[in-house]
Amino acid sequence: MQGYIYIKEIRMHAFHGVLPQERTVGNDYVVNVSIAYPLSQACISDDLADTLNYAEALAIVQEEMRKPSKLLENVAYRICQSLHSRFPLCSAVDIDIEKLNPPMTGDCKSAGVSIHVEMADVK
Repeated sequence: MQGYIYIKEIRMHAFHGVLPQERTVGNDYVVNVSIAYPLSQACISDDLADTLNYAEALAIVQEEMRKPSKLLENVAYRICQSLHSRFPLCSAVDIDIEKLNPPMTGDCKSAGVSIHVEMADVK
């Protein structure tokens, strides 16, 4: 049985962006992550050892978000790589990274990136 472990609306301040100011001052971000994972054993055993620990997944997201990057695409992919490294049974990751109040001339709530990564494609 394939299922998804997800964490919604991870809020944090980070230092991503093409502009030097963004990497100095930073911005607020919201991250959503959904991880495809085999859940059959956990459904039967009721044992954390048989599933993906979302507290550990959250720590991975936070760690990668602390590493400055110019592009959110790079951050999102690094998160996927780290999740796969820690949880090799995950088969895919969907991740959204939303930069609140981006430095643009238009009035908008946020801008960001959303990617779907099949773990077979992770390098």
